[in-house]
Amino acid sequence: MSGGSTGSILHQPRKVWAVAFACVVAFMGIGLVDPILPSIAADLEASPTEAELLFTSYLLVTGLAMLVTSFISSRIGAKKTLLWGLGLIVVFAALAAVSGNVEAVIGFRAGWGLGNALFISTALATIVGAASGGTGSAIILYEAALGLGIAIGPLLGGLLGSISWRGPFFGTAVLMAVGFVAIVVLLRTDEQDKPEPMPLSAPVRALRHPALALLAATAFLYNVGFFILLAYTPFPLGFTAIGIGFTFFGWGLGLALTSVWVAPALTARFRRTTVISTALPLLALDLVAAGLFVSSQVALVIAVVVGGLILGVLNTVLTESVMEATDLPRSVASSAYSAVRFIGGAVAPPLATVLAASIDASTPYFVAGAAVLAATLVTLFGAKALGRVNGAPESALVEAEAISIGDA
Repeated sequence: MSGGSTGSILHQPRKVWAVAFACVVAFMGIGLVDPILPSIAADLEASPTEAELLFTSYLLVTGLAMLVTSFISSRIGAKKTLLWGLGLIVVFAALAAVSGNVEAVIGFRAGWGLGNALFISTALATIVGAASGGTGSAIILYEAALGLGIAIGPLLGGLLGSISWRGPFFGTAVLMAVGFVAIVVLLRTDEQDKPEPMPLSAPVRALRHPALALLAATAFLYNVGFFILLAYTPFPLGFTAIGIGFTFFGWGLGLALTSVWVAPALTARFRRTTVISTALPLLALDLVAAGLFVSSQVALVIAVVVGGLILGVLNTVLTESVMEATDLPRSVASSAYSAVRFIGGAVAPPLATVLAASIDASTPYFVAGAAVLAATLVTLFGAKALGRVNGAPESALVEAEAISIGDA
């Protein structure tokens, strides 16, 4: 990433470190629950499908909330939006930790998803506005926080989950509470200007644009594959919470590395549509391989890590394409796109366990591969409408926004 000016990434005001710390914890939430899904199913006497609804409620609410986050933040300001997001995560993570049945945990994960959407939609702009050393230093710091969170989340979930399935929820509540206090103390209200108010209907109207609609459809199908790999694999993998945590630590590390470094390098040399239409079939092959070798723990671990490497590229390049697809404000386009793709992610986890129970353990991976191949066809047949996304390389700020929205 290139910056607007020089300056050390480490020489930042305390308020920037406060938001960066909260970013790490917020992005940890993506994979935190993964290692404890089998434990929750066993301890709360829930079926695998009920356990998978922890992902569904979180992703569905996150996606729907993305439709209103720009409306909210443009009216109450960045600091209040951040604090509302953090506060909701603290409350609902703590409530999930003390729950006595899976239905309650599912409901509280939904509240967590709302908080996460509010926080992530505002965090990058806050860091860029408050950082010293220019935009470049701010973006590098933000991406470092994002990558750290994605990689550490499954590992911490596995370590705490080996003690109790409640551990990751308690851990998130405590860490987010620390972040909440730090932002209250260190980030002044007047440090972030309110943007121009956004109409509530703007993200829905944005989907009338053919290019944006095509990208959203691609993301919906692609996220079916993404979240079958992420949310279903802990069950056939058969590891303890720590084993699952280390496996998805590799997934998160690969995703973070390719989203931050590999994706920008590829789009600097190739058209975005070329990168997408190449990476999607590779992901489909990886998913089919997982299905063929579902009984091998080694093969599944390799499939998960390889999938993470491909997913990092796709997340970033798809979201960059969204930002180039129309003349709409980026916040509006990304909100519309994110809502649709998260709904695809919400459908996938319970679909996978239903397919596994009714047909075979390998079936979810074959369905995931088919969904990703369908996403490939959407991009190929819509190539003419997507021509605009192959414009000039993005600025560092737009790349960072693509990474954050894509990996959220």
